[in-house]
Amino acid sequence: MTDSTIHGPALTEASFGPLTLGGFFREVCRRNGDKEVMVFHPPGQPVVRYTYAQLWSEALAVAQALVARGVTKETRVGLLATNRPEWVSAAFGIAMAGGTCVALSTFAKSEEFEYQLRVGDVSLLIFERSILSRDFAAELTDMCPELATSDGIAHSTRLPFLRRAVCIDETISKGAIESWKDFVQGDLKASATLVDAIDAEIAPTDRAMVFFSSGSTAKPKAVLHTHRAAAIQCWRWSRVTALDSEVRTWTANGFFWSGNFTQAIGSTLSAGGCLILQRYFDPGEALKLMQTERVTYPVAWPHQWARLADDPLYGDVDLSTLKYVGETSPLRAHPTVKADWQEPMACYGNTETLTLCTAHYSGTDRSIADGNHGFPLHGNTVRVVDPLTGRVLGRNENGEIAVKGPTLMLGYLRMPAEETFDAEGFFRTGDGGFVDDQGRLHWQGRLNDIIKTGGANVSPLEIDAVLAECPGVKIAATVGIPHDKLGEMVVACVVPESGAAVDEASVRAFVSKRLSSYKVPRRVLFLQESDLSLTASNKVKTAPLRELAARRFAETPA
Repeated sequence: MTDSTIHGPALTEASFGPLTLGGFFREVCRRNGDKEVMVFHPPGQPVVRYTYAQLWSEALAVAQALVARGVTKETRVGLLATNRPEWVSAAFGIAMAGGTCVALSTFAKSEEFEYQLRVGDVSLLIFERSILSRDFAAELTDMCPELATSDGIAHSTRLPFLRRAVCIDETISKGAIESWKDFVQGDLKASATLVDAIDAEIAPTDRAMVFFSSGSTAKPKAVLHTHRAAAIQCWRWSRVTALDSEVRTWTANGFFWSGNFTQAIGSTLSAGGCLILQRYFDPGEALKLMQTERVTYPVAWPHQWARLADDPLYGDVDLSTLKYVGETSPLRAHPTVKADWQEPMACYGNTETLTLCTAHYSGTDRSIADGNHGFPLHGNTVRVVDPLTGRVLGRNENGEIAVKGPTLMLGYLRMPAEETFDAEGFFRTGDGGFVDDQGRLHWQGRLNDIIKTGGANVSPLEIDAVLAECPGVKIAATVGIPHDKLGEMVVACVVPESGAAVDEASVRAFVSKRLSSYKVPRRVLFLQESDLSLTASNKVKTAPLRELAARRFAETPA
């Protein structure tokens, strides 16, 4: 039997550009000069527009300021901000100074915020003070009063590595907290010549970024990536998605997610396009931005597509410039949209691989792309192993997906390598799947989410994909709950559309027309959206949903 190990083309065949983030940034800015790269509509203020040349100047000023404050190779610099120009210039400025950018979540509650600062060993923090109802300056000084009371360098026993902070969009300048204006425009700067020399000494294998995973139960892990991994994915995304040089990308998803950093920032800059920034998601504002700024490529979560379509402005807005809109997006059906783009949905990856490690490029024949998750990308190796023994399985055998390659993380901060990688250097993802005879990966979901019913393995994702097309269903998530005869019973948890006439029989009948009988939910649980627990990246948490379904059906099993 052929084993499941599959290899992508050699990395040397990919013809990427420079493989450090500073090198990537320098190259795209050199190519595009006076072309528009970012547009920002701050509330109550004039629209801000950046060219590539202006963005380069600001990122260089950030790097000069960081070096003058003692940042050196792999110093951890935290970045906490919404999608605004300073996030982008700070991220690349950190890279050019040799620092490691620790991307912090704006969704983190105070305890989580402190946890991320501590695990990330952040020594200098660049942060936005006011985000919705949050005052991060107040929270920061509560946990580290020394920042406000020191003579310029903080020394805290609670956060012993944190020395300085820079506050975006405020005039705060107190103790070890500087205003953004003083930081970027002040006199404390290293020379541009020194920054160039530092940037030249940064190797592709040096540490570049830390992203936090969004697990469904445990605390998020701090995922450490190299310059090479980040640069490869920035170059790669525009090719996988087949973007042209005039792409105008809108997104309100945080750049602190690895997916949005590479898919929005990376793909747009590598193509030579323009980012339309929105600090946080508001559907009405998003629709206005799409129309006003002639957006061609909207990047959003699935729940955001639904909110855009439900917004009162949706029927009147002109979205005729949209080009890169996939078939699963409601925007594709908008009367002004004439898109025929093939979204590369057939792909697989995670935070640990800095997004994509297998994919079919946009434009791949559907006979090849449909129903699977692609071939390994350049430099990657993928296999399926027995979850218990680690034995490499054969083609078409279900098991755990394991990966390695140039975009695989260096590891989790504060976790030993032997707890993260196997003896051959593969990362075992915890995802279930198999490799078919054509060498394509099939992802079936988290192993602990796979439903084992009547001796068969059932992927909840397969059922959810069908339920998403069921009339009257707004949100669907399938789980397995204990059953005395079947082992587990398949339960569809459904949030219906407002006013929809949908019941258990109609849902089961719809699924039964598409899937094998053992995959048809035996029970359907109707819920309100407020009943769902979500991760920070808006994924439904299956563990609490499974517990809820088990409680509801405890007295009335099928």
